[in-house]
Amino acid sequence: MKYLILLVVVLVVLWLLRSGRRDETPPARKRKDAPNASPQDMVQCPVCLVHLPRSDALPGPDGQLYCCAAHRLRAQEK
Repeated sequence: MKYLILLVVVLVVLWLLRSGRRDETPPARKRKDAPNASPQDMVQCPVCLVHLPRSDALPGPDGQLYCCAAHRLRAQEK
């Protein structure tokens, strides 16, 4: 009987320890750049209509911005 009580006590302690950890946010899930992140201008590729940040877009000779070099070349061929 004493082993059964000991087992129950150990299980309760383990359950309490596990439930305490769930309230904390793991460090891997926290975003480091979230507080300092600023909104960016978004542009749309005229070929595939994908939206992307202006800093990632590639300028074309016609002044439009493209998502990749392949789409920039495809637009020049037309």
